[in-house]
Amino acid sequence: MHRLFVALRPPPAVRAALSAAMEGLPGARWQDDEQLHLTLRFIGEVDRHRAEDIAAALAGISAPPVAARVEGVGTFDTRGYVDTLWARVVPVDALAALHRKVDQAVARAGIAPDRRRYLPHVTLARFGRRAADSAAIARWVEAHAGLATAPFPLDHLLLYESHLTGDGARYDAVARWRLD
Repeated sequence: MHRLFVALRPPPAVRAALSAAMEGLPGARWQDDEQLHLTLRFIGEVDRHRAEDIAAALAGISAPPVAARVEGVGTFDTRGYVDTLWARVVPVDALAALHRKVDQAVARAGIAPDRRRYLPHVTLARFGRRAADSAAIARWVEAHAGLATAPFPLDHLLLYESHLTGDGARYDAVARWRLD
């Protein structure tokens, strides 16, 4: 089985700016440079044949590159516990349009459409329930609310395979397509 997702990868300078902000928060499991990406669609576990169908459907996407920028930070929580710290990526409309194209391509390959609201972001850190100090997280978010970058190009669509390990996830790009 292959655990797949579709993403965009910010350029090195943007990843460096994000990495520079990733400190000073006890209990955070910070992402490393190889993990920094903007997910367009999580697919999940599929067999080899379905993975090939997904790759073929994604290869047919025609969309322009997106001139994006990082603008602020936020959190996701589960059952009242903050579990994810992220950097917001804008423009939302252009990225949401690309998300819809990816979702439609994946649906043509037999995967149910994504029903969740799409929020473009790059995950910076994850927390375990007991490791998350909500007051410290709130202070970090307030201190980094102005995190921003100059516009940068997102011009390649990537299909990643995720490998879960005891030390976290490892992501391998298995296919790449230029946005035109």
